[in-house]
Amino acid sequence: MTDRKLLVLFGSQTGTAQDAAERIGREAKRRHFQCRVEALDSYDVANLINELLVVFVCATTGQGDPPDNMKMFWRFLFRKNLPPSSLCQLDYAVLGLGDSSYPKFNFVAKKLHKRVLQLGGNPLLPVALGDDQHDLGPDAVVDPWLLVLWDKILALYPLPPGLEIISPDTRLPPKYTLHYLAEDSPHPDGDLLQPTAPRAVPSELHPFAARMVSNQRVTAESHFQDVRLIEFDVTGSGMTFSAGDVVMIQPQNCPDDVQQFCQLLRLDPDRRFVLKPTEPGTSLPALLPQPCTIRHLVTHYLDISCVPRRSFFELLSYFSTNELEREKLQEFSSAQGQEELYSYCNRPRRTTLEALWDFPHTTCAIPPEYLLDLIPRIRPRAFSIASSMLAHPDRIQILMAVVRYKTRLSKPRRGLCSTWLASLNPEQGDVRVPLWVKKGGMKFPADPDTPVIMIGPGTGVAPFRAAIQERVAQGHGGNCLFFGCRQKSKDFYCQAEWEELVTKGFLTLFTAFSRDQEEKVYVQHRIRENQRLVWELLSSRNAHIYLAG
Repeated sequence: MTDRKLLVLFGSQTGTAQDAAERIGREAKRRHFQCRVEALDSYDVANLINELLVVFVCATTGQGDPPDNMKMFWRFLFRKNLPPSSLCQLDYAVLGLGDSSYPKFNFVAKKLHKRVLQLGGNPLLPVALGDDQHDLGPDAVVDPWLLVLWDKILALYPLPPGLEIISPDTRLPPKYTLHYLAEDSPHPDGDLLQPTAPRAVPSELHPFAARMVSNQRVTAESHFQDVRLIEFDVTGSGMTFSAGDVVMIQPQNCPDDVQQFCQLLRLDPDRRFVLKPTEPGTSLPALLPQPCTIRHLVTHYLDISCVPRRSFFELLSYFSTNELEREKLQEFSSAQGQEELYSYCNRPRRTTLEALWDFPHTTCAIPPEYLLDLIPRIRPRAFSIASSMLAHPDRIQILMAVVRYKTRLSKPRRGLCSTWLASLNPEQGDVRVPLWVKKGGMKFPADPDTPVIMIGPGTGVAPFRAAIQERVAQGHGGNCLFFGCRQKSKDFYCQAEWEELVTKGFLTLFTAFSRDQEEKVYVQHRIRENQRLVWELLSSRNAHIYLAG
């Protein structure tokens, strides 16, 4: 009998593709396959020629770009020198996750499907194009596609004699087992996030613990929105960046939420544990120290404030000792219950912690080792860098709106990262924030004679502040900025800085304050009013236009 091995490879930006990949992994285990689920960039792509059965799950980001965790794989796969028969022994399927409101809908999945076909792969079925815009989300496509996929796979790799598909009523084992350490076992001293001497350039796996230097509100106290200009000291990190680049920040949960979560699940936050993989070959979560406390796990790793996905309710239903709660959880995890789940979770932006409150009997019965299967890890957040190294060496500044809005739930919704950063006060001691830098999508012209027209309403002006600082330091003229906000007196960010540059002749500035007069005025009105100048810069001086919002 042939080896029943399945490899599931995913490229995921926000976690949706990873969630789908892990679902396929669970369904494979129920069909007695040996199954590995891996991010495309952590897989050694040279091994692909030896694989017999692979399911690719990939998202499309931005303007048809592959997610960050499949960029190296993508480059390798499109090398010109790969022989056209490289993958001739591979049976494969591609599941795409995209959003049809973008022009390059599921571009990465379509292109991947075509490329593997070119390299000799044998597609088991057409590429699936999951769509975020569908009323039921991507599952509307994924559910029926998976049913067909399993039919095809089981035709090639039938179940071994005497084995049945494991019933959906049976709970699968957790990915890791959790072993508590004795209270009196010795433990290493010190905080877990030490400002260490960096081994290499900081990255997601090795962030730099940057010191927060200042945290200043730049909107009037009377303004409805709280916007901050925050500065970090990155001396000694080895990080370099230019205008248009992005800083990634790894946020954490607030102490109140951590305490509530531990109380709900009856966990002692100071207990220490080690993790062991249930199956050989599974790697441990990269960002968790071993041993680790429950408090560290819940504060820095488990995303208890994210809106829970369908898979959360599915796994939760297995722990339920209460019939009413179990029925509701099963409904939320069924294909028919997706509209109801959407109005319970997605529309009001209900958090994982709040959902756990609504299922108290089930929540206190969750075995701790299932926490890492149940709740995804906290994702890093991206911010445009709002300063230039030429103007502020060894510093990174960001311009950040604190996310806070109302839904039908009584408590206002708060952004995890912006709320956490806004709460930090560098005047009360040494405040450290884990971060690293990433190349951005905007490149500014190297030729000093090429003018740039920048359109940056609101906090969209952040990357242009970096660009203008950089270009002024390099002696580049031709800087034209269209800035818009509500009121000159309330949210005109960096006003003094812009006005000084205008006086010195380094900047041409057009402002639109939408609420300062009877009729609303936006940046597009100012562009139209100055159409002659804009056209002159474009037609005779080859200007570049940048837009950020």
